[in-house]
Amino acid sequence: MITAYGSVETAIEALKAGAFDFISKPVDLTQLRTLVSSALKLAETKVDLAQSIPSDQTVLLGESAELKKLNKQVIKLARSQAPIYISGESGSGKELVARAIHANGVRRDGPFIPVNCGAIPSELMESEFFGHLKGSFSGAHQDKDGLFKAADGGTLFLDEVADLPLDMQVKLLRAIQEKAVRAVGGESEEAVDVRVLSATHKDLQALVDDGSFRQDLFYRINVINLQVPSLRERQDDVALLATRFLSNIAQECGVDNASIDANAMQALKSYSFPGNVRELENIIERAFTLCEDDIIREQDLQLDNSPRLSPTQTFSEPSAQPDNQGSSTDFVSARPEDMPLEDYLEQIERVEIEKALQDTKWNRTAAAKKLGMSFRSMRYRLKKLRLD
Repeated sequence: MITAYGSVETAIEALKAGAFDFISKPVDLTQLRTLVSSALKLAETKVDLAQSIPSDQTVLLGESAELKKLNKQVIKLARSQAPIYISGESGSGKELVARAIHANGVRRDGPFIPVNCGAIPSELMESEFFGHLKGSFSGAHQDKDGLFKAADGGTLFLDEVADLPLDMQVKLLRAIQEKAVRAVGGESEEAVDVRVLSATHKDLQALVDDGSFRQDLFYRINVINLQVPSLRERQDDVALLATRFLSNIAQECGVDNASIDANAMQALKSYSFPGNVRELENIIERAFTLCEDDIIREQDLQLDNSPRLSPTQTFSEPSAQPDNQGSSTDFVSARPEDMPLEDYLEQIERVEIEKALQDTKWNRTAAAKKLGMSFRSMRYRLKKLRLD
């Protein structure tokens, strides 16, 4: 749709009505050619995905009614270029949904670039998103493309988009609207062909209401809202997911025929999973490292001891043990209210493992013994935390 009377509201209505994209006059011919090319490619490559063989990339694992409904929505939304806001609880699988949308769409052969907006220091955000030229600031020793350029021809997934500071929200809005970016230190904008997907576990509308998130950006990224169900809402998928996670973990460790016994599986089905799919994966990983004969039993799950900290418990108190045996968790501050519990526990795990490796001069076998875990478990955790 091309119009001289462009506005956010008009764009949203056009995209919801089925428009491939929306641009305002005067028209940039380069931008128009890119859009037409993408639209033609989409028309040429449409396939009946319902009849094709699904893969792990194009569908989400599960047999529940909620998951089947979500998969249908993913396939439908993949056909358009409209921005999609993916909402759901922490650990529910929002990035997997974004990847599935990308894998089912016309951009499937292009890059999928995920970025955690809360993990980028505010002073580096503009450079990270838009790139910079050599000498544009202290430390800029060479030209660098930003995330938008990296995602050109593909999809940029903005995870935890609610964590963007207000000044960056303005710049991001312009890049999305104009489909062009200007590198830090640059004098001209460069067109980019990027589909933007975004997500957060926070209530974005509430943040708009209290003024911490821009309303115009909210409307721009929230053309379509896709809700990801919690694991509690699709309890029928627990057994299938647990089996898949165990298979993946066992394969990483070179183990065949690992299994979960009936009592353990029933315990998993009865658990509420406040941390959703991510918590289930962590429970299976922990149970596998503790189990005997590669069979996970109910006691290995430790569901009564599943990661939950009481309101008064923190890791900021000094250790009462001698320094040469003490825990390094005294260097970890109390969990911020907006940090998911699983992320906080992973942070603690990283600190403990790094401390053990330093104490043993990076002898992995000795570090594993110091932490009371098997070498197999240590090797898996090092790979998971990217410390290998």
